[in-house]
Amino acid sequence: MYIVLCGFVLSFTGCKDYLTEIEPGTTLIEDFYTSTPAAVQNITACYSPLQWEYNKTYCSEWFIGDVASDDALKGGGSTTDMSDAYDIENWRTTDQNSLLLDFYRANYQGIGRCNLAIEYIDKMEVGVDSAFTAKMKTRLLAEAHYLRAYYYFRLVRVFAGVPMPLKVVRSSEEWGMPRASVDEVYNQILADLSIAQKGLWLKSQYPTDDMGRATKGAAEAMLLKVNVYMASPFWQKKGVQKTPAACYADAKAWGDSIIASGEYSLCTSYEDNFTLAGENGQESVFEIQYAEVPWGDYGSGDDPTKFGYTGGSFTQILVRSRNSEVGGGWGFDHPTQDLYNEFEAGDVRRDVAILVPSTAIVSSYQAQSDETYLGNNMLNNKYGMYRDPAARGGGYGKWSLHASRGPLNNRQIRYADVLLLYAEACLGLGDAGTAKTYIDQVRSRAGLGACAAATDATLRHERRCELAMEGHRWFDLVRWEGVAGTGLKAHMDAYKLTETTEAQSHMQAFVAGKHELFPIPQEERQLNPTNIDQNPGY
Repeated sequence: MYIVLCGFVLSFTGCKDYLTEIEPGTTLIEDFYTSTPAAVQNITACYSPLQWEYNKTYCSEWFIGDVASDDALKGGGSTTDMSDAYDIENWRTTDQNSLLLDFYRANYQGIGRCNLAIEYIDKMEVGVDSAFTAKMKTRLLAEAHYLRAYYYFRLVRVFAGVPMPLKVVRSSEEWGMPRASVDEVYNQILADLSIAQKGLWLKSQYPTDDMGRATKGAAEAMLLKVNVYMASPFWQKKGVQKTPAACYADAKAWGDSIIASGEYSLCTSYEDNFTLAGENGQESVFEIQYAEVPWGDYGSGDDPTKFGYTGGSFTQILVRSRNSEVGGGWGFDHPTQDLYNEFEAGDVRRDVAILVPSTAIVSSYQAQSDETYLGNNMLNNKYGMYRDPAARGGGYGKWSLHASRGPLNNRQIRYADVLLLYAEACLGLGDAGTAKTYIDQVRSRAGLGACAAATDATLRHERRCELAMEGHRWFDLVRWEGVAGTGLKAHMDAYKLTETTEAQSHMQAFVAGKHELFPIPQEERQLNPTNIDQNPGY
């Protein structure tokens, strides 16, 4: 995903012609936007920051979504291995956390690219070439609006209200803006997604080479998801003005639309969602695309000190086994015993999500590399331990890749997630019967019988098992304020007691009113002339 935009200049005003003449050899940004390939390149570049997992440190979103939650421990070689993630795991995070700084900046890089695309592609005239039709222009702008909404959604659920530039920032003075409110950010997300939904194409209308681009279904899925978030107790308390009833009603309507489209269905085999062969398949609504190649985003070359220096994902090497005989990874993102115990007997999802190394395998390499982290040696099986299809099926098999930069896409929105969010919206509207229908669809694929009744507890259990180790859990826990109605602090305190004594010794107390959110990076606050407010408690 590349784009070359060079020679940005500002025109000057004056009474002499020579003051307004452009220096020979200078390329204006407008000169780039003269063809369909140029516009498509710009939109493709808007996707790239979704791929970025490394700058000064590793900043994959699952370091928050998994590790902050009761689903995973940090893992790695020791407690000092990637201390930024250790702090997130143990409620020690400060505004100096490099992981959060890189995550914050990657998303704003994406927003900046989207703002550029929205401004300049909108100025392009239909017919600049035969491919730049009104339909193509509308679709490209819709992709930019979808991605801008996606980046803001990633930011708001980690930091709450954030500065919200909606146009190209050309100076530090223009960047000097205060934090928008939570309500303002969520409303902007909905506005962008509404534009996207109207202009995007159905998944079936894209050629194979364009699989992975935002679709009408992806926009509807996000409209469903964002409305469900807005209806939740936590975000209502943070200032969302739209009533829960209105949020759930809109969420259900968008769920109705995506289900009725017939564009998506559950894979017959749950495991197929996490294979190379299954990428962009029938259950895929939106994926971050990766490839096993060394090239990176434009301008970064192969420099590991810059964002985007690879087209591959670091998640594979980050989470796979530290055993050199079966992968030589770094062993981060250890599933917890608490998560393992959540699965019912016969649930096929457990062994797809969690790998428990056999005693024989562990003892064979214990001297080479210690797989155990704070008494836990379980591994993320979805994104780390995958193999060629012929070698799958449990246990250890031959690795399908040997480099640090893996090709496996990150499934951001699966149809199963859509069905469970839809069921949640139905529950919010008091329609337990419809909710049960869709919960049971997900359970059936997992090899389980129908649930006794659709309740909040049933729904939350299914989301945890279905989406285990996919980076959703923390954000679900925050919006639900825990899962037993006693608050997130009580939930996290109870979870702590399920961990090993060794793990408990590293955990500080969860502070209600503070730890639901993460601090705005201090470096970014210092760069902002308005000296934006910090989140409470930091």
